[in-house]
Amino acid sequence: MLAAFALLYKLLPLYVTVGLGWLAGRYLDASGKHIAGIMMYIVTPSVVFAGVMRAPLSPEVILLPFLTFTLCCLIGWLHLQIARRWFPEAGANMIPLAVGTGNTGYFGIPVALLLFGEQGLAIYIVCMLGTTLFETSVGFYLAARGRFGIRDCLLKVARLPSLYAFFLAVALNSSGLSIPEAFAPLFDNLRGAYSVFGMMIIGMSILSFQGLAGDLRFTGLALAGKFISWPLVALAFCWLDSHVLQLYDTAVYQAILLISITPIAANTVVIATLLDSHPRQVAGTALLSTLVALVYIPLMSAWLFAKTN
Repeated sequence: MLAAFALLYKLLPLYVTVGLGWLAGRYLDASGKHIAGIMMYIVTPSVVFAGVMRAPLSPEVILLPFLTFTLCCLIGWLHLQIARRWFPEAGANMIPLAVGTGNTGYFGIPVALLLFGEQGLAIYIVCMLGTTLFETSVGFYLAARGRFGIRDCLLKVARLPSLYAFFLAVALNSSGLSIPEAFAPLFDNLRGAYSVFGMMIIGMSILSFQGLAGDLRFTGLALAGKFISWPLVALAFCWLDSHVLQLYDTAVYQAILLISITPIAANTVVIATLLDSHPRQVAGTALLSTLVALVYIPLMSAWLFAKTN
């Protein structure tokens, strides 16, 4: 319980940042759409590039992002089928992003550092890249399909630089190259901007706290998928690997479990804003999941990681 309270204390600045974003949108007419473009095309690729460049790469480690990417695709696709039956007119194509990925960066990195230390954080960041690959490829494509044709969606995905940043960093890191020391502070500052502006965008997208849940079918499915389906799939994978496949160790299981319990990603709001695809609905649901996570993450972390230690 002490660990849960310590984690809760660490998360409080993130909620303050969401509140500051709401104040900026409410009283300063700050626009989340302009920040969304900067986040998607400049800041996020920089964070992906720096994370891969600093990770200790091996064939097994390189496969980890593709493992989490596959889990994201599976969960997102299954919930998309449900959404298309329940509410095809209310942003069903945003459900794969809301459910499949998570706030693995803004929330996950501080939590991973607190729970696992520097060594466990490196493994977590590599696993986390799979969620970034999903949201900037398959997730973005499915979200765009709600408004655009197949050709336009593929072109939009092809223009997203995060994919190129990932593969470039793998190639450079595998060649023994590293980020020049003079540029290290730049990438550190960009990671800070990634956290601050990512959380503020959620607040900016909420003009009023009235009717926060919006369409209850969307909100209910998104929260159930994020806080029930994802953890169950993660636990199933950890059990399968530990009893049958035996490919990974406890550090990887802990990283995947942490990814599974993070709230809805702020980048989901970024993409909804860029595509003008129900941004208020998505932002309200993301904020609700963030509020739920205030209690959910400390309690689930204490329970899950007690079992894996």
